[in-house]
Amino acid sequence: MIPQLIALSLWLSAISISLNNGAFEVSGISPLPAGDPAELFVVAVDGKADLPPLAGTYEVQGDSVRFRPRFPLTPGVRYRAEWRPSGTSRRFEIPKPAVKPTARVERVYPTSDTLPENQLKLYIHFSAPMSRAEAWRRVHLLDDAGKEVSLPFLEIDEELWDPEGRRLTVLFDPGRIKRGLVPHNEVGPPLVAGRAYQLVIDREWQDAGGTPMVEEFRKSFRVKEADRTPPTPGNWKLHAPRARSSESLQVDFPEPLDSALLERLLWVETAKGAKVEGVITVARNETRWLFAPAIPWLPGNYVLKVGTVLEDLAGNRIDRPFDVDTFDRVEMRLTVKTRQLPFRIAP
Repeated sequence: MIPQLIALSLWLSAISISLNNGAFEVSGISPLPAGDPAELFVVAVDGKADLPPLAGTYEVQGDSVRFRPRFPLTPGVRYRAEWRPSGTSRRFEIPKPAVKPTARVERVYPTSDTLPENQLKLYIHFSAPMSRAEAWRRVHLLDDAGKEVSLPFLEIDEELWDPEGRRLTVLFDPGRIKRGLVPHNEVGPPLVAGRAYQLVIDREWQDAGGTPMVEEFRKSFRVKEADRTPPTPGNWKLHAPRARSSESLQVDFPEPLDSALLERLLWVETAKGAKVEGVITVARNETRWLFAPAIPWLPGNYVLKVGTVLEDLAGNRIDRPFDVDTFDRVEMRLTVKTRQLPFRIAP
């Protein structure tokens, strides 16, 4: 009996399972048992007992059996190969290919380094689509002492992404900004006039493919007094281009306006109401709007249309402040949907 046990032990110890060039191989089998190789040598996804073994082809050579899966193995997945007659098994994990980080924060709006105390929102633009449900542990606000500001943002579960997943809208907590509300009175605004801050975005934020960003991002800025005055189109300066040129119509504002809204709430029409096609550029820290026509300007009268929901940095809309102090006089009046600023292209 003892010699038989020794022989069995030597037989078991001689069996090895390996993975080479996408094929699993069990070797050191002597003698090779009779039977279907698919019943003797089984490869499956590890930990997935409810899944069938991998499909593929078998090849018997001497004291070895080789199994080649029908489909390529998946990086990041662990497989279990078992030689059932002896119960010998081994696990293999296919490593994920090294991916060089490419995603980074391209810019943050507002681009100015001075923001009002009642700043309402930030737009974070990434160079690539990013993973979701990460914002509130990856975006930080530090004060001038290097201390993280507690809960400065409105942390909603449904993060505000554009369809491509490359622009995130971050709202400062409106309850702490708007006067007369309990959070504003008890906790105070997240930004305080006269102080400096840093917006910090962690490098560990992964893109949509699971790769961290190239680097951490920081934006430094100072805070000025709150802005509670609505934008007034009558204060804007329009610079009309020359006729038969492709020069841009230039509109200058006395204060920065919301960058994303500037791209969709200003447009140009002819005197007859036909929309003029062209390219919009927002420049000079969001205090300048440029419109380059698709075809050269024709002489005549034009209109710059302005949606009245256009906001400044503090969320004040045209003719309507973001909040109204209880001691301020409230005027009830109808609000038009658009304003018109006419201009003329001279012959």
